[in-house]
Amino acid sequence: MQTTNQKNNFQAILNSTPLVLVDFYTEWCGPCKMMKPILEELHQEMGSKVRILKVDVDRNQQVAHTLGIRGVPTLILYKQGEIVWRQSGVVPVSSLRQLIHQHSAN
Repeated sequence: MQTTNQKNNFQAILNSTPLVLVDFYTEWCGPCKMMKPILEELHQEMGSKVRILKVDVDRNQQVAHTLGIRGVPTLILYKQGEIVWRQSGVVPVSSLRQLIHQHSAN
């Protein structure tokens, strides 16, 4: 998993990687802390099928504002730089796994 703090770096990653799951979070958010082990498990299982990127909305307010992030955690799946799925709240690893398989097959 990777954390990013720069808008240009963020966009470059989205455009250069086939599937990117972005976790918009804050350090103080309880549900965000619940997502951490879920994303770590997903990372272990999926390997190179998906790149997982964590974006702290307190440190990256411009990116969060541009994407309309109103609540955390918010997860967005990008495929070749385009949003293909978005959801706020804690998402189980089984749902994320199915989502990755669905979009990596297309």
